[in-house]
Amino acid sequence: MQFFNNYAQQLSSLTRSVKPLSLKGTKLAFYNSTLHDAIGLPEPLKDETQLLDALFAQSGTFAKNAVAQKYGGHQFGYWNPQLGDGRGLLLAEHVAPNGSLWDLHLKGAGPTPYSRSGDGRAVLRSTIREFLASEALHHLGIPSSRALCLLTSEQAVQRETQEPAAMLIRVCQSHIRFGHFEYFHHSQQPEKLQALFDFCFEHHFASLKQQQNPYLSMLKKVIEDTALMLAKWQVYGFNHGVMNTDNMSIHGITFDFGPYAFMDDFFSDYICNHTDQQGRYAFDQQPGIALWNLNAFAHAFLDYVPEKDITTALSTFEPIMLNHFYRLMCRRLGLVTDSNETALTPPYKETTKHLIFDWLQQLNKEHRDYNQTHRHLLNAVINADKQRLTDYFIDEQWANDWFTTYQKHVLKLNLDKEQQEHTLCTSNPVYILRNHYAQQAIDAAHNNDFSVFEKLLEALQAPFTERTGFEVFTQLPPDAEKGVPLSCSS
Repeated sequence: MQFFNNYAQQLSSLTRSVKPLSLKGTKLAFYNSTLHDAIGLPEPLKDETQLLDALFAQSGTFAKNAVAQKYGGHQFGYWNPQLGDGRGLLLAEHVAPNGSLWDLHLKGAGPTPYSRSGDGRAVLRSTIREFLASEALHHLGIPSSRALCLLTSEQAVQRETQEPAAMLIRVCQSHIRFGHFEYFHHSQQPEKLQALFDFCFEHHFASLKQQQNPYLSMLKKVIEDTALMLAKWQVYGFNHGVMNTDNMSIHGITFDFGPYAFMDDFFSDYICNHTDQQGRYAFDQQPGIALWNLNAFAHAFLDYVPEKDITTALSTFEPIMLNHFYRLMCRRLGLVTDSNETALTPPYKETTKHLIFDWLQQLNKEHRDYNQTHRHLLNAVINADKQRLTDYFIDEQWANDWFTTYQKHVLKLNLDKEQQEHTLCTSNPVYILRNHYAQQAIDAAHNNDFSVFEKLLEALQAPFTERTGFEVFTQLPPDAEKGVPLSCSS
């Protein structure tokens, strides 16, 4: 099996070598063959024995070169330099057949020099949640790290109670975070910061090296990618929960899953993290926090980019994010198609924005189920089932008036009916990852039954396609299970 260890070799002074520690009775519970094939990983990894040997044998392909990365981060707004890979290890890099570069990273690998007295382990509960979330986001079209395999064990670890330990191999373009740059900037290690920039330009931003100022171009790229990701989070009702700068990727991907949630009933100020008492990372705060984090990240560019240019670059975040948000919301509401975006141009743009604003304001006022309401709109358009939509709102008169205005606007836009229906069906998922579904999968897995996990994963990997046998994953949660705040699951 051919893998590379560019980060470990070229940035050895920024890492510590650590061998992964096996758990008692470690076994392969699930392997994501679809992801494996998509990025062209070596076939032997699908074999449990060869995979475990690569991870834990003394001279295993992954074990011999695994490293823990050093970084810092702003956690709930406060700078913390004492961070790093506390329970995860960078195993290797893989070059896909199309030339793209992918990190393989083991989460729950045991203690590292950056564990801060922690055990370096992950529990089955949080591992399943990360696996499901990363795949759910990816298949909704939201950039995310992805889960390659789930390893279970007979070993227990202590959290609030004793829980079964597990491991996850995740895959993404790289595991370089905002906090990497922040740490070497704030600790005044310019040589190491320069080495990190050089590595990024060689492996991740090679196309920018010939720009007049590659550093400014890199900053602009990170800002743009982060803005696009945030727009998608807001459109699909995803609350990350822990947007610390050490959880922000330079690739604009969703990263480091903890107490995340896809909203059930729509609360614009929804908080999914029970430790976030002040609501810093509430749903409606996410765009502002992303910009705050980008500003913290941008400090590392001060020796490379004039401050006025940094300020100008950061000022592009909001318009990029809002433009993409409106474009995606137009798709969810069936106001644009692939060939007709008239709704986003004058003189139609203002009416379009008003329709979107009024729609979201009413969902928030009545706390309607976010995904279900969009499905009712889809049915009202495609199946002429207006009554179900208006009946779903407490204020039926508002719903009737809004839909009448909506229909008139659609007529003015002159949308092709077939294309509109296609846009609605490919923008409004049948299956969304609700916390009570994830909990059902976790409860079954604690009894060594992974059938619920696999069935749910199958639904989430084709979220826009309604299929017989998956009806259980369209059921709304009982009121008692809606919006329950979660822990960081570490």
